[in-house]
Amino acid sequence: MTYCLGMLLRDGLVMVADTRTNAGVDHVASFRKLRVWEEPGERVLILLSAGNLAITQAVVNELEDTVRWNDGDERTHPDAGPIMQVPGMTAAAKVVGEAIRAIHDRDAEALREQGNDFACSFLLAGQVRGGPMRLFQIYAAGNYIEATEDTSFFQIGETKYGRPILDRVVDFETPLVDAAKCALVSFDSTMRSNLSVGPPIDLCIYRRDSLASPVKRRLRADDPYLVELRKHWGDGMRQLFHDLAPPPFVEGLLDLENSAGK
Repeated sequence: MTYCLGMLLRDGLVMVADTRTNAGVDHVASFRKLRVWEEPGERVLILLSAGNLAITQAVVNELEDTVRWNDGDERTHPDAGPIMQVPGMTAAAKVVGEAIRAIHDRDAEALREQGNDFACSFLLAGQVRGGPMRLFQIYAAGNYIEATEDTSFFQIGETKYGRPILDRVVDFETPLVDAAKCALVSFDSTMRSNLSVGPPIDLCIYRRDSLASPVKRRLRADDPYLVELRKHWGDGMRQLFHDLAPPPFVEGLLDLENSAGK
């Protein structure tokens, strides 16, 4: 299991992924699930992956091969279009979908024979010169949906524990710094409730229309900011809870508790 989060904001993109994978309690490892392909001034593409690690790595390798094949080489890759030469983000999403379907055609039947599903999902975001910044969620069938101003973030993987803070805080107008802070709180909440999600956490922030290398940061479990954020958020939540007024319909119970304590 993993957790990946992508935010489409007026000012830019915030993309975050954990690195934990596990095949049982005694087989836990870390693998990078956030990748950035960039050509300054021309395009920035950010890909997050969740699901069966062998499948997602195969898809990413398929895409990486097109990047390497077309790096100074005019030959056409035989299986997929070069993601670094697409004319826009929709075409990039289609290339990722094609790569997923290529791996499905190759591996899905063998996986079924072993009792495994073809499980994978991706978040693709970025901008190509001359076009808008966009964020897509791409499914195991290779089809996709796009984020909008009304639905400004996507999650894949272990999503439920980290969603409440996003629903309360994040919208299209949220500043990048606040969105990054909220994303890390979302990850902290998830890591506290599900041990299959864990650090290091890879964070990537891209400013709209910059076409420049995004801010990239890996936060390990002992990262000073992550430790401080965890402490302040936990302390603040406990204090807020204690400050809440009690429900008026339990006043009789409170009287009994006060009497018992005397």
